[in-house]
Amino acid sequence: MLWKLELDENFFRIYDSKKLIAGYFDPDYGDVFPKENSEEIISSMLKNHDKILGGMMMVPFVKFKLFDTDLDTSLTNVEEQVTRVNNHLQKWKNFLSKTNRQSHSIRISHTDQDMLTITFNVIFSKPTPLEKISLSEELLETLELLRKSDLL
Repeated sequence: MLWKLELDENFFRIYDSKKLIAGYFDPDYGDVFPKENSEEIISSMLKNHDKILGGMMMVPFVKFKLFDTDLDTSLTNVEEQVTRVNNHLQKWKNFLSKTNRQSHSIRISHTDQDMLTITFNVIFSKPTPLEKISLSEELLETLELLRKSDLL
């Protein structure tokens, strides 16, 4: 599977091999000071490929397939969806435990009210340039683990 990063303002969109958005990576730019110049400072860091130590990754957590305004369903279907969601949550518990990511945040997706997203910290193995290929290499292990765990 090939992962591709594209810069969008000061974060990166993560695309899968089908060119679909798989998630987002928000680099940790460190303490940007002075705050009022943060846009120019971050822009300069990106242009100069400054090195960073990691950032936050946001990916889809679970889609319920229930919270649709046109929903008209049966008890059996609701039960099937709840069971599917519960099985998916177990996979996430295993991933978070295996990768030692107790600290995470789960929110409603800003593009889909029927889906939750999860955001967690990614710490790089070495200081990494703010450049698509280098960042992709550092994110590869996490993305592949998510894919193999059937979470992406």
